[in-house]
Amino acid sequence: MPMTLEGSCKCGAVGFSVQSHAPYPYQLCYCSICRKTAGGGGFAINLHADATTLKIKGEKAIGVFRAELADAEGHLHRSSAERNFCSRCGSALWLYDPNWPDLVHPFASAVDSELPVPPARTHLMLGSKASWVEPAIGPNDLAFDEYPEQSIEDWHRAHGLWIE
Repeated sequence: MPMTLEGSCKCGAVGFSVQSHAPYPYQLCYCSICRKTAGGGGFAINLHADATTLKIKGEKAIGVFRAELADAEGHLHRSSAERNFCSRCGSALWLYDPNWPDLVHPFASAVDSELPVPPARTHLMLGSKASWVEPAIGPNDLAFDEYPEQSIEDWHRAHGLWIE
């Protein structure tokens, strides 16, 4: 049975619950968007959950941010990813992308439930980390300048941590 993740913003205006087969907070993203919208240590941790199970309290207090991205030629376009946050206190809550409608990615920092400790971590988007960030990359950790090919689901399955 999947793990229920309970989460909230700092001010309490928004609360949520969602089911997760992959609740280990192992993937640290250092991209400028995550770092500036949800990171405290220069990174953010996105979890993997079933979007169809998302239940929200205080939906009227939720704001959505879609980042502007530049393509190879420097042309700007809006990201399809929707970063949901509390419009009252600014807490980052979850990321949703309509390109993957079955998934929602709660930020580990917004989850109030006890999360399991991962056996290793994956550091991604290190190519865009802030100069002041010194990643603590452990001996069993993986590190990538951009994205790893292994999905969050695949990582959990490979480590025997996927919850049916």
